[in-house]
Amino acid sequence: MTRMSRELKLAVAGIIVVGLLVLAAHYSSSRPSNNSNASNAATAANEPAGGPNAAGDNGVAGNADTNSPGLLAKLTHSEPTFTLPEGTPIDVRLGNTIGSARNRSGDTFEATLDEPIEEHGVVVVPRGANVTGRVISARPSGHLETPPELAITLTSVEVGGRRYDITTSTHGWRGKSHKAHDAKWIGGLAGAGALIGALAGHGKGAAIGAGVGAGGGTAGAYATGRRDITLSSENRLRFVLRQPVNITKTG
Repeated sequence: MTRMSRELKLAVAGIIVVGLLVLAAHYSSSRPSNNSNASNAATAANEPAGGPNAAGDNGVAGNADTNSPGLLAKLTHSEPTFTLPEGTPIDVRLGNTIGSARNRSGDTFEATLDEPIEEHGVVVVPRGANVTGRVISARPSGHLETPPELAITLTSVEVGGRRYDITTSTHGWRGKSHKAHDAKWIGGLAGAGALIGALAGHGKGAAIGAGVGAGGGTAGAYATGRRDITLSSENRLRFVLRQPVNITKTG
């Protein structure tokens, strides 16, 4: 009986010891180490308020790559837009020859800006910018009564690789009508022919001479009446904006 009581006591003592060891192990694993606390404190000190993903002073996430040139360019660089008002002068120099006889309505032509266009002291369109124009009407000089006509306008300007449509004033030329001059010229030659015919044919020859003289006058008008309008390359012209245009300045 005494022996059994001793074994029972030893068994109970063993159970108690095991229980204490289990409790000690659990407490040790649940308590953070001093090194871990120090590491966490250092990390927290280096992070911005609000956590590792909190935005910085510039509103950029703390973990964003602020050294990225594309991101910095978007944040710090903007392309200003200028409005050129109606009435802005546009001085151009033609890049090719234009003429009432060589062109047709709807033809395009090239030119370059001869003077920079400024707005509020800023050069918006630099000198030498490419400009495109259109022939509105072109009519060659006709025989006897049709004068030549030529009208052109500008349609676009290129700035920083971008093309902007523009509406400008029109330059127009119209040759003088030579109908009255031709009538006098023909009539004068008809009279001279009649005089020569009268001297040569005594009356009957006057009618023949008048016809011959009139024919000669008509031929002369055909030969001398064709004076077409021609604008040579490098010709300088000034146009004026008829509608405002917004242009974005790059670079």
